[in-house]
Amino acid sequence: MQRKLSISLAILVILMIALLGRVFYIQNQNEEEYNKVVLTQRQSEYSSKTIPARRGDIFDRNGNRLATSEKVYILILDPAQMRSAEAVGADGIKTRNVIEPTIQAVASYFGIEESEIRNTINNNPSSSYIRFRKDISYDEKQGFLKLQEEKNKEYASSEDSLLKKNKIYGVWFEDSYRRTYQYGSLACNVIGFSNSDGTAGTGGVEQYYNDMLTGINGREYGYLNDEAGLERVVKSAENGNTLILTIDTSIQQAVEKALNNWKNGETGSKSAACIVMNPKNGEVLAMASTNSFDLNNPTTTGSYSNDEIYQFGMSQAAIEYKSKHPEAVSPSNDDILREYTSDDIMRLGKSVAMNKIWRNICVSDTYEPGSTQKIFTVAGALEENVISQYDTFNCEGNVQLTDGINTWKINCVNRNGHGILDVTGGITNSCNVVMMNIAFAEGAENFIKYEKIFGFGEYTGIDLPAEADTKKLSFSEPTMGRTQLATTSFGQNYNCTMIQMAAAYCSILNGGYYYQPHVVKQVLTADGTLVKEMGKTLVRETVSKATCDYLKEALFETVETGTGKAAKVTGYHIGGKTGTAEKLPRSAKKYLVSFCGFAPVEDPELLCYVIVDEPSLPGEEAAHSSFASGIFAEIMKEALPIVNQYPEGTSAAEYRAVEPETEIAETDEYIQGEDEGAELPDMLSGESR
Repeated sequence: MQRKLSISLAILVILMIALLGRVFYIQNQNEEEYNKVVLTQRQSEYSSKTIPARRGDIFDRNGNRLATSEKVYILILDPAQMRSAEAVGADGIKTRNVIEPTIQAVASYFGIEESEIRNTINNNPSSSYIRFRKDISYDEKQGFLKLQEEKNKEYASSEDSLLKKNKIYGVWFEDSYRRTYQYGSLACNVIGFSNSDGTAGTGGVEQYYNDMLTGINGREYGYLNDEAGLERVVKSAENGNTLILTIDTSIQQAVEKALNNWKNGETGSKSAACIVMNPKNGEVLAMASTNSFDLNNPTTTGSYSNDEIYQFGMSQAAIEYKSKHPEAVSPSNDDILREYTSDDIMRLGKSVAMNKIWRNICVSDTYEPGSTQKIFTVAGALEENVISQYDTFNCEGNVQLTDGINTWKINCVNRNGHGILDVTGGITNSCNVVMMNIAFAEGAENFIKYEKIFGFGEYTGIDLPAEADTKKLSFSEPTMGRTQLATTSFGQNYNCTMIQMAAAYCSILNGGYYYQPHVVKQVLTADGTLVKEMGKTLVRETVSKATCDYLKEALFETVETGTGKAAKVTGYHIGGKTGTAEKLPRSAKKYLVSFCGFAPVEDPELLCYVIVDEPSLPGEEAAHSSFASGIFAEIMKEALPIVNQYPEGTSAAEYRAVEPETEIAETDEYIQGEDEGAELPDMLSGESR
C-alpha cells in the first residue's frame, strides 16, 4: 500500500513539474504580449482625464445670484475596454459578454435608442473615450451606478451559464458643469451667456470678463513607475473668479416691467431701451431693452416668424453672394437660390435673428439723440462766457441759412415762434431757435470742444463688449459749417449711443465730474477673497459746479412747467429733458423719442434715460416724447424707494403701508415733434443706427 502511495506521489510531482515547465515556456514565449495586456488593463484604471474648472458665479450688488455653474456629469463610453473584456478564450468562446448588456442598460435607463449606442461603439472600436451624453444630474448618475451594481451581481450569481458571462462594463462618468441663470432673461444684455462647457462667453460680462470667469482645468492621470507599479497624480482645477455687478436686481426688474408694459401696450414701437445709473460714481444700476432673451435658452429666434427669418437669410445670402461675386452688383433671388438651399437661407436667417435679439441697444446702437443734447449746447456756451443765463432770444418759428446756392429753413417745434425767451425758457420750451443762436455765439471750435469734453464721438470705456464707435458719426471742426452747427445744437445730424448720453448727463448731475460707466463692482476669488475693486474712475472734469447747478434747476423747470410734464412722479422733485429726433431719411417721418431725467433734483441719486425707437403710429403721430417720459415715470416710481428716496413728507414705514400713485400729467400739444426741423440737410449718410 505504501509503495502505491509513493508511486502516486511521484507521478503527481512529475506532472506538477511538467505543468510548471509548460507555464514557464508559455510565459517566456509570450511575455511581451502578456505584459502589454496586463499593463493596458492596469493603466486603463488610471487613464488621464481632465478635471474641469468651475466657471465663476455672477451676483448683483445685493448678493442675488444671477449666474452659476452647477455640477453635472458626462456619460463616457469606452468601446476599447468593452472589447478587451470580451476577449475570446483558447476554446474560441468569449469569456465575457459585455457590449450587449451594457447597451441594453444604458438605453433603458437613459431612454436612448439601442441602435444609436451600438453604432457609436461599432464605429469607434478602438476608442477609450467617447463623450456620449452631457448634462447628467447627480441623481441620474447615482441611479445608473446602482443599476450597474445590481445587474452585475445578478449576472454573477445566475445559474444560467450564458447570463453568468454578462457584465455592464466600459461606462463611466466625467465631472462637468452646466451654466444656469437664476432669473432667466433678467439683465440678459448685461450678463450675456456662456457656451455649454463654460469656456467662452457671448455678450455681456460673460464675454467681457471671460478670462476672469474661466478657471484653469486640472488633470488626473496615472503612470507606471520603475517597478511597474501604478502611480496616481492629481492636479486640482483652479475655479474661476466671481463677479459682483453694480446692477440692482430690484431696479432692473422695475425697468424691464415698464419696458414690457410699453412693448405689449396699445402703441408699442420697433424697440425701447433704458439705462439707470448712479450719477455719483458711474455705476450702472439697470440696463435693458425690449430685445430680451432667455439666458438659459439663448439660441431661439424669439417672436420672429419664419417669413421674417427667411427674409433675413436672403439679405445675408445676398451680402455673401456679392463678396464671392464682385461683378454681381445686385444679384437676383434666382442668382442667390442657385448657390443656397432653403435650409442654408433659414440657417443664415436664424443667425441674423439671434444677433438682433442679442444686440445690446444701450451700448451697440447709435442714433440722433434730439433735444436731450440741448443742455450741452448751453453748458459749453456758459463755460466760455459767450452767453449768460439771463440772455434773451427772439424765436420767430425758424432760422433760415444759406450757403450761397441752397437755402434751408430750419424750423422750431413751435412753427409760429415762441417769441422772446431767455436761456432757461429755451430749455424748458425746447426751442430750436434759441439753441441755434447759442451755438452760433459759441462757434464751431468751442462747440466741438465741449462735445468731446462730454464724451461724444469717443468710447465711454464701459466694461461691456461691442460698444459702438461714433468717431465718424460726429463732426470735426473742418467739416462743421454753419448749417451743421445749427442742426447739431439741438441733437440732429450727429449720432451717439445711450451710454454716452447717460454718462454725459451724470457729469452735469454730480457737479462736473465725468466718471467712466461700469457694470462690475468687484472681482472675487471662488472662496471670496477680493481680487479687484472697480471703484469710480474719474476720466475728466467737464464744466463748473455753477453751470451744473443752473442746468439742474432748468431741467427741474422743464418737468414742472415745460415739455417734460409727463415725467412727473408725485412727491418727488424730478428734473429732465425730452427728445424727439426725426430719423433719416427725413421724408420717412420716423422718430426716436426719449427722456433723460433724474431725482431728487437737490441731490440726484438716480439718472434714468429712456428711448423709444419708432413708435407704432403713422407719421407725426409718433413724434411724442411723452411716450418715453411716461416710461421714465413708471420706472422712477418704483426705483426711488429702492435707494431709500421716499415721496416728500413720507417715511419709509408710511411708504410701505400706502403705495403712492404715479402722476402722468397731460402735455401741451406742441411737445409733438419738438426737435423736428423741416427741410433739414442730411449731413450723415444712412439711417440712424
